[in-house]
Amino acid sequence: MKRRAVILFNQVDADAPKDDVDVLAQVDSVGQALKTLGYAVTTIGFTLELGSIRDQLEKSRPDLVFNLTESVAGDGQLIYLAPALLDHLRIPYSGCPKEAMFITSHKPIAKWMMQAAGIPTPEWIEASRHSTERFDPPRRYLVKSVWEHASNWFSDDSLLEVVDAATAVDRLRQRRSLSGREFFAERYIDGREFNLSLLAGETLAVPEIRFEGYAAGKLKVVDYRAKWEEDSFEFSHTRRHFDFPASDQPLLEELRRVARHCWDLFSLRGYARVDFRVDAQNRPWVLEVNANPCISPDSGFVAAAERSGFDYVHLVERIIADIPGAAEGGVAQ
Repeated sequence: MKRRAVILFNQVDADAPKDDVDVLAQVDSVGQALKTLGYAVTTIGFTLELGSIRDQLEKSRPDLVFNLTESVAGDGQLIYLAPALLDHLRIPYSGCPKEAMFITSHKPIAKWMMQAAGIPTPEWIEASRHSTERFDPPRRYLVKSVWEHASNWFSDDSLLEVVDAATAVDRLRQRRSLSGREFFAERYIDGREFNLSLLAGETLAVPEIRFEGYAAGKLKVVDYRAKWEEDSFEFSHTRRHFDFPASDQPLLEELRRVARHCWDLFSLRGYARVDFRVDAQNRPWVLEVNANPCISPDSGFVAAAERSGFDYVHLVERIIADIPGAAEGGVAQ
C-alpha cells in the first residue's frame, strides 16, 4: 500500500497577489515529487476553520504532512497555527516546528535572541521603545513589518533619516494607526546581500544578490517589484550569482558559520533560509531568519539546492528524511 501524504497550504483566491498565488506552484511541484517518491497525495487548503481542517486531516489519515502554509487568512502572524494543529493531532510534518515558526516570524523577538546569542544583527527601534537616544549624524533606517516579508511591507516611505529614536517611534506608531499592522525600524546597511539556504542543517551553495545598475542613492532592497513585476527595472537588475573570487572565501565561510548558528539557536528543522547584508568593512549582519522559505522551482532555495547537486525530487526527499517520527506516521489513535 502506498504511503499517504497531505500537502497543507495557505488557501488563496484566484485574484490574490502574485506572491500569495506562488504557493500553488509549490503545491504542484511538491505534489509531483511526492508522487515520484511513491506517495499517494492529497491537498488541503489551510484556513481559520480549524475544526474543518482537523476533520479533513483525520479523514485523510496521512503518514506525513508537507506543510507549505505561509500565512493564514492573509496574516503572517498566524503561520504557526498549521504546525500547532499538526502537533496537536500528532501528525509528522515537514519543516520547522511551531515554536521556530512563531519566533522567527516575529522579527524583533528573533533579533533580541540573535543579539543575546552574539549573532550580529542591525540595530533596530520598536514602537514600544521609549528612548531619547540621538544620532549625529542621522542614520538611515528602514521601516519593516514585524510579521510580513519585504514584498509586503516595502513602500516609498519606508526609508527614515533618523535623528532621534523618539521621532522614529512616532513614525512607527503613526504607521500602525493607519494600517493596523505592527512595524519596527532597522538600520539600513548599504552593502552586499547574501541568502543562505540550509537543508537539514547543512548550508547549500551560497548566492549573492547583486543590484546591477542601481543609481547612487537608490535603495538596494529585494522588494515586491524585484520579486514579481517582470517589466520593472528592479526585476531585471536584481540577479543571483554563485561564483566568487578566492578573496571572498573567508567571508563565505563566516556566512556559513553564522547561518548554522542561527539553525541551532532557533531549533530549525527541514529547511530554512538566513538573509544577510555585508557592510563596507566586510562584516556580515543577519537581517532575518525565514523558517518557511519558498521552494517553487524558480526560487532561490531551489537554485541553491540544484547548485549543490539536489534535483527537486531529491530535495523533497531530504526534507522528508528530516521529519521526526515520519517513519511511523499517521494520526494518533
